Amino acid sequence: MGALVTLELPDDSPAHTMPWIITFGPLGEQDGEWEPVVCGPYERAHALALAETVVADEELMAVVEPLLTLVTVDQIRAEIAATQAASQEDVAEYGDFEDLVGGADDEPEQRHVEPSPPPSPDEVRAGMARIATILTSPP
Repeated sequence: MGALVTLELPDDSPAHTMPWIITFGPLGEQDGEWEPVVCGPYERAHALALAETVVADEELMAVVEPLLTLVTVDQIRAEIAATQAASQEDVAEYGDFEDLVGGADDEPEQRHVEPSPPPSPDEVRAGMARIATILTSPP
């Protein structure tokens, strides 16, 4: 069984409507070195179901995250600056990395989740069409 990493979002989060990507990679060093496989964009529910299904029986890690639809250099730079500032605030608030993630003896929260049934190829294509509408609509 592999691992799935994603954001836990409140039900009203605007990130639910964003396009999402999945990055598959080795779960540990025992899998050797290979380039991650990035798939998407998908709707969030489709991304989660596909990732859950793939990692259910394989020693892989899947990271499911929103794809930011930034279209200008200034937007990209602003997002990078905001992320860097938030990272600095986290370090200031929580101390060093060990304090942030817990000590070396602490285990990360792990939950066994039965994989959702994966969407059909037609459902995924319909989701991609909805995403294309979002991506090509003015803000």
